[in-house]
Amino acid sequence: MREPSWRIFAAEYNDANHVIHGKEEKAPKYVITPLGAKVNRLFIVGVLTDVENIGKEGIRWRARIADPTGIHNVYAEPFNPEVATILSDMESPSYVAVVGKVRIYEPEEGTLYLSVRAENIKNVDSMTRDYWILQASKNLKMRIDAIRDAMNMDMPSIRQLKQLGYPSRVAEGVIEAIKFYKDIDIEHYEFLLREALSYITSEKKERKDIGDAEDKMLEIINEMQVEEGVEWDKIIEAAQKIGIEKEIAEEAISSLMDKGIIYEPELGKIKLV
Repeated sequence: MREPSWRIFAAEYNDANHVIHGKEEKAPKYVITPLGAKVNRLFIVGVLTDVENIGKEGIRWRARIADPTGIHNVYAEPFNPEVATILSDMESPSYVAVVGKVRIYEPEEGTLYLSVRAENIKNVDSMTRDYWILQASKNLKMRIDAIRDAMNMDMPSIRQLKQLGYPSRVAEGVIEAIKFYKDIDIEHYEFLLREALSYITSEKKERKDIGDAEDKMLEIINEMQVEEGVEWDKIIEAAQKIGIEKEIAEEAISSLMDKGIIYEPELGKIKLV
């Protein structure tokens, strides 16, 4: 049976450090996130910020895809040359959709690096990206509620969560997450949810200083930008001249990059998407 594709934000996926294996022979591996997503396959949509050829024969590519919470690292492997060819021809920045399997690298016990092995990839438009953010946000909210409900139970179980109306796969993942993760920071994921939604609803950020700085940094970059971009140091200098502290300016730039609004075409230079 084909595994469902999870619409999941980069921040939650990258926070995971728990992997379980199915009981049957050749059973799939699952990444269990801190909120209980039981992930074998993902569907992600975001901004393709850069693509890099990492194969000796040009058939293995690595890409970075930004959503409002962070970066998904995506690989096109040699055994899927069609996807590798599509990815190699894509321009950055651009909106892309990817369906892929979890890619797990565990160099030693306790150290886990997660990425996505692309099965299909294509360009999409901004409306598709916004719709994906809404769907991923709904799924995130459900898992936040399920984790909170489970943590309030004396002896949390899959049966109890299903009785509350949660789907089986959500209930199973939540119980596994509670067993493995000792401290689940629900407030952290609630903040990420608000950040993701504010990206498409224009709600004010809780951190008003950074939100204001982001707007001003965008104005600076837009005014200074030439074809190859703007040097990072020059952006910071311009920000300081209008009263933005260096630390705030750098944090605002990093936040804008994470959201896919700006990108780094080459080291030390910034461009608008």
